[in-house]
Amino acid sequence: MKYYKILVKGKSCNGGKCDWFLPRRGPGKWMSPVEGKLEMCSRGYHIVKAEDILDWTKEDCEIFGVEPKGKVTYGDNKGICRSARLIKKLEWDDRIARSFACDCAERVLPIFEKEYPNDKRPRAAIEAARGYLAGVVTETARAAAGAAEAAAGAAAWAAGAAWAAAGAAAWSAAGAAAWSAAGAAEAAAWAATGATEKKWQTKRLLEYLNGKIKV
Repeated sequence: MKYYKILVKGKSCNGGKCDWFLPRRGPGKWMSPVEGKLEMCSRGYHIVKAEDILDWTKEDCEIFGVEPKGKVTYGDNKGICRSARLIKKLEWDDRIARSFACDCAERVLPIFEKEYPNDKRPRAAIEAARGYLAGVVTETARAAAGAAEAAAGAAAWAAGAAWAAAGAAAWSAAGAAAWSAAGAAEAAAWAATGATEKKWQTKRLLEYLNGKIKV
């Protein structure tokens, strides 16, 4: 699948007003063609590439593989086309978002621990997040998440996105919305090796979306 669509309650996550035809026993219907000149953010159907999915995930969103009709004009993190149809709904919910965020946070955790070898709060927060996903919902898990979140605000200037990702991932896993986890994963992309890390994250995300990793 080359392009994707993120919906919230059947409508575009970026505030679109039209209802998309959802796939049932096959692809959804083609959306009515847009006439005239296409304009980013105002005229056309917006779709995204895999590497830009995290820019548009929101609370209670659904992610679909999408097929555009005609030319796709692509900008910084989204594209537009005259018509499109949803091919299939992909695997995505708050548990998947949290697990994915933990994966990304764990990858950049060594950056933080190299600078602050005696501070184990981010590691403890991620462990609490994993515990929450495993069904161990305790006050200890919530406290660890809260401590990491508070610490992130106090020391973000020194630890950068690696700390923020670790704290936000655990906070999300302790009960916050899925979009927080997705945002943590996106932040972690630039904490280590920039584009190289984001390439890994995109591959990992697609493994979750296509059901290759189960939570």
